[in-house]
This record gives sequence, structure tokens and C-alpha cells, in this order.
Amino acid sequence: MFDGFQLEMIELPEATLRVRHGGSGSPLLLLHGHPRTHATWHRVAPILANYHTVVCPDLRGFGRSSIPGDTDDHAASSKRAKARDCIALMQHLGYDRFAIAGHDRGSYTAFRTAMDHPSAVTHLIVLDGVPILEALERCDARFATAWWHWFFFAQPGKPEQAINADPDAWYGGSAEQMGLEAYADYRAAIHDPRVIHGMIEDYRAGITIDRLHDAEDREAGSRIACPTMVLWSLRDDLEQLYGDVLEVWRPWTAASLQGKGLDCGHHMAEEAPEALATEILRFLEFS
Repeated sequence: MFDGFQLEMIELPEATLRVRHGGSGSPLLLLHGHPRTHATWHRVAPILANYHTVVCPDLRGFGRSSIPGDTDDHAASSKRAKARDCIALMQHLGYDRFAIAGHDRGSYTAFRTAMDHPSAVTHLIVLDGVPILEALERCDARFATAWWHWFFFAQPGKPEQAINADPDAWYGGSAEQMGLEAYADYRAAIHDPRVIHGMIEDYRAGITIDRLHDAEDREAGSRIACPTMVLWSLRDDLEQLYGDVLEVWRPWTAASLQGKGLDCGHHMAEEAPEALATEILRFLEFS
């Protein structure tokens, strides 16, 4: 897994991140979603590394990276805080400007990094996500039924109790789908109660402080300054919830916007790695 990549624990000003990096060329930061670790990229990153320097961290609160401390406003688990980690990590590796891609919860950190640090982000790639504020303001019975976990995870204490009772039954997954080593890495994460809490805090931040940050940006007229690509899974539910996914993103972008659906389920890096890598490489080359 990740042949030719280096694995490090990198201490940053606000967090210590487990990071896998390799390849050569212009830098590309890949952010995983919930409940995965950076290992979800193991089929995609080696393809991209033929053309780019690829950096895959465990986000703070996930995998083997440090778990942020709790505060009433969940600020340490906010996407703004995780965006600061992204900037600090890439600067530590020698890069002041880089492309960034995020899947699922990682897409919110990627979005926030592009919004808060426009001079650092050359390209933004969003996988299976819309801005948190858009999701919450568009919430209807369909969203509440399909994405009920957003609201359950926002509750104090009970989500951790439910998940820790049987993490494998709660999250599922298999070695066949994920790959043997990636599955082992994922299971180690979901069987650590500290990691479960760190991941759930990401949702608590989402429903509160992250929503506020999005609202402040919209009020100020802030928009993404770099070329943006949005990809979504045709076997997941973004099209069912929002119809034209790009139209949801259009008010948030000041530069070029493109995107399409991929014929796969939600975990596209595991289910359609070649197709995903092809779209990413094409976007970075021609936009």
C-alpha cells in the first residue's frame, strides 16, 4: 500500500498529523472523509504521484492524528482549524501553493481552506459534498431521513455510546471493498473510542461553528477564487437531494466551475480509483 510513499508523524503548531506523501511535481493535498483515514486514497494516490507530489494526512480527530480538545463552541474541530493544519502541513513540506481535494467531511475542510487561504490554493476538488450551510438550509424530509446522522451526531454523548457498542456493525466496510491494509487501518481507527469522539466532534462543529463561518462568508460576498471541480457519486444521493449539484456550488465560486457524476457509490476512491484519478489529472492539467 502506497509503494514509494513516506509515512511520518508531523508535529504542527496546533496538531500532530499522520501523513503519507510521495511522488513528484506540483503538490496535491488529498483529504479523506468519515469514518476513513488517509488510507482510503491508496488506490488513487499512486496514480496521481506519477504526475504530482501527493500528500495524504489523517485529519485532526481522525485515524492516528491528534485528537483536539473539547470546547463549548467546537472550534478546535472546526473546518477553519483543520484548514490551518492543511496550510501548516504543506508549508512544513515546502509548499506555499497547492491543489486540494476533499471527500465527504474532508470536502468541507478543502472548501474552508480555499475560502480562508485563497493565495495558497491553486485548485479545489470537492468529492460528494455541498457547502454545509447549503445542506442545512435546504434540509427537508428527504435530507433528514437520508442524512439523519448529522443531527444524531450533534447530540452530546449518545452517538459515541451507540457507535462504541459495536463499531463494525455501525460502520460496516470490508477488506474486499477497501483493500486488506486499508481495512485494517480503518478498523483500528473505529475501535478507538478517542477517535470516535474526534470524528463525531467534526459533525458537532459542522452543525454549529462551521455553519456560522459559511454564513459569514456569504454575507461578506466571499467566494472561491481558484478553479473548482465537483464530482459526485451517481449511486449516492446528491442528485436526488439537489438536482443540479453544480448550481448549488455556483454562487460560491468566482472562478471556473466544472463537474460531473461518477458511476460508483459514495466511497469513490475505493470503488472507482482509475476514473477518479483520470478526472483529477485532467482538471489539474487543463484548468
